[in-house]
Order: sequence, then C-alpha cells, then structure tokens
Amino acid sequence: MNLEKKILKHLILDDKYTRKVLPFIKAEYFSESSEKMLYEQINGYVLKYNTMPTKEALVIEIDKKVNLTDEQHKKTISLVDEVCVHEDIGDTNWLVDATEGFCQEKAIYNGIMQSIQILDNKIDTKEKLDKGAIPSILADALSVSFDNHVGHDFIDDAEDRYDFYHRVEQRIPFDLDYLNRITKGGLPQKSLNIVLAGTGVGKSLFMCHCAAANLTIGKNVLYITLEMAEERIAERIDANLMNVEVDRLIGVAKETYISKVDRIREKTDGKLIIKEYPTASANVTHFKHLLNELKLKRQFIPDIIYIDYLNICSSSRVKQGNSVNSYTYIKAIAEELRGLAVENKVPVVSATQTTRSGYTNSDVGLEDTSESFGLPATADLMFALISTEELEAMNQIMVKQLKNRYNDPTTNKRFVIGVDRAKMKLYDVEQSAQSDISDSGQVDTGPAFDKTDFGKRDRTRNFQGFKV
Repeated sequence: MNLEKKILKHLILDDKYTRKVLPFIKAEYFSESSEKMLYEQINGYVLKYNTMPTKEALVIEIDKKVNLTDEQHKKTISLVDEVCVHEDIGDTNWLVDATEGFCQEKAIYNGIMQSIQILDNKIDTKEKLDKGAIPSILADALSVSFDNHVGHDFIDDAEDRYDFYHRVEQRIPFDLDYLNRITKGGLPQKSLNIVLAGTGVGKSLFMCHCAAANLTIGKNVLYITLEMAEERIAERIDANLMNVEVDRLIGVAKETYISKVDRIREKTDGKLIIKEYPTASANVTHFKHLLNELKLKRQFIPDIIYIDYLNICSSSRVKQGNSVNSYTYIKAIAEELRGLAVENKVPVVSATQTTRSGYTNSDVGLEDTSESFGLPATADLMFALISTEELEAMNQIMVKQLKNRYNDPTTNKRFVIGVDRAKMKLYDVEQSAQSDISDSGQVDTGPAFDKTDFGKRDRTRNFQGFKV
C-alpha cells in the first residue's frame, strides 16, 4: 500500500490522526483521480458531521456523483474496499510526520508546475497571473507545515506564559537614550513604527540617522525611498557616519572619501541597501519582490526596514479612485506594511505628514495625522517630532509619544534630543535639558509650550491646586 492510500485509510479509521492532519491536506496533492474523489468525500463528511465516515456512507455519496464515468466509479469504489479494511492502528506519529512530508513535496511540485505554466502563458485561472506571482506561489509552497497550535490555554499554558514574560525579546536598539527608554530597549520584530512630523522638521533625517546607527552595530538595513533619490539618502548617511557636513562632502578628495568608507566597512559586519521607487507607484508586492531579489542575488536579509515614507506608497489591495477615501487607502497601506513586518520578522519604520494645522502646532497630537486616522490605529509605536523657533535656536527637536504598545506612553511623554542638521545627526542632550519639559503630571514650563493653549491650561490647573 502506497503512502496516499495509507493516508486515506487512516483518515477513515483513525479519529486522532484525522483531526491532526485534515486541515493541511488538499485534494490536489493526490495524483490519482480516484484518490482525489475519495479524499473529497472524506473531507466533506468530516466537516459536515464532525465524525469519521463509514464505508457505506462513502459508497452512497460516491454513487450520487453523476459526473463520474463508469471506469472512474469502479476505481473509486475499489479504492474504498481496499482502504476500509480494519486493522490495528497503533502509534501514528510516524504517519503524521510522513503526511507532513508528503504535503510539502506535493505543494512544491504543484507550485513549480504552476510557475512553468505561467512562464509558458498556459495558466488556466479566472485571474490572469503574471511572472511577478511566481515568488509568492513558491514561497507559499515552501511554507507548508503542520501547525497544531490552536490557541493559548490560560490555565494549562501558564508555565509557557511565565517563560514568555521573562524571555528577552530580540530588539533593534536606538543610539538615543530616551528612545530606548520608551521602547524598553529598542524596536521589536514584527512591528510598525511611525514618525509624525511636518514638512522639513526631520522625518528623513531621523530615519537616515537611525539607519546609520543600525549599520554601525552590525545590522543589515534596507532603506526604501519614494521621496528622494538613492544617492541623496546615501549622501545624508555619509554625512552622518563620516561626521562631515553635507555641503562639504563634495569637497572631500576621492582618496579621503574612499578611506573613510573603508573605515566604516572595518567597523561593521552589517550592510545598508538603499532602493528608490517612483513616488506613489510602489506597494508591498514590490517590496516583497525586492526582498526576494536581495536574498537570492546578494544573500542579504534585512534586520530592519525603513520606508520613506508611508503616505506616498501605494496599496496592493485597494485601488485609489473616486470611490476610495483617504482613510481607507492609508489604513490599507499601513496594514500591508505591518503585514510585511510580521511576515519577515523585522521592525518596519516609516513616517507620515502632519495636517496643515499640525504643521504650526507646538503640541502635535494623533488628531494631527494627515489623511487617515486609521494609520495610528494600526501602528505599534507612533511619536511626533516637534520643532519651534526656540528649539531650533537650541539645536533641539522635541519628541512626543502618541501611541506606544511597548511601554506606558505617559512616562517620558515628551523629551528633547539634539540635532545637527548639517551633519544629519541626532544626539542625546544633557539631562538638565529634560527637566523643564511637560511630562506626566508635571507643570509645563518648557520653551516649546509657553505660548500654547496646552501650556496655559496645564499651568492654570496647577495654580488651582489640581496638580497630580
């Protein structure tokens, strides 16, 4: 008896085995039409009645099929007679493993054959598939596995939960103290992190600085830009890592420049790849294809992905038009980027613009997110970069937490970091610079808020004796 018949036999006779493997088996994995037919009858019976079918029930259901030829009917009934012979089931652990291997091999084979049909333009499906679908088809085939986890049992899985609480989660750290504080040591995998700022405040500067910092600690960094040219992003990172003003890079002699790059190479095992796409033309499908290309051609797998920036990406699911509002469209992009992070087990960092009113607001909030409030609903971490004339005079940017799934967002809600715009660098400021900033339960006396309604309200509450 071959493996296919062995699988069908145990699907009829072994309830425990059936409930383990049935969700993962497909009719297309069986090569013989009689085996496909019998599997479909077994699967349909179990799903409908939640029990194993009898031989008589299978024969009756097969007899009802009017689209079978006499030969197909004869072979299927003969197969039923063969596999319905009762025997001692015994230990089926080996068969479960063998069934998983069978499903994996058949999925890969079918994926390869489907890819060949696409290349030969012979694919027969309702939706026309092009060559760009091949990596996804093969990736789905390679990912076939038996996952028997069906949820967390609060009582029985208490020990596993305790271990989870004490497990050190892998994170990508910042080189800025307060950002590490609010994220408990950096950005975790499978997360979407958003920077909110007005035009010219420093969204790209922030991401370029963080990308440079990630590279120096040996991380693989992918920087996707839809706003500036690849060379312009690289220029900013050059200025950051070489500690040279952007405007003076052009005056650096070639030998000096190459030697500086060599010193950077010697200090890190990481790589930084910068990829440019036309504005509003690229979506998650393009990004997945890029990741596959980098893995195959350069053996490059990123530890973190920067996308500059979210609002000028396109959606792979929702087509922009008169019937689609900005809330739906931007939320769809955010969900797709978070899906990319989860699928590739990396943090994704992107940015978004403030609204027109938020641009002049020195106390930016979630309501100042442009185009879609669905974006902060999807993000794991979201913070605003705020700049005022007073802060600019002190070479500082204020950071305000807007949403934080990693930590309490009311702790260190606002803090400042230093900025050297000429060299595209951010740095920690002295602790004394943080002392006058309005934080959780503190009076707002900082220069960024003296003239705002927020500052007036907070001071009034304090004077009336309502300070928390």
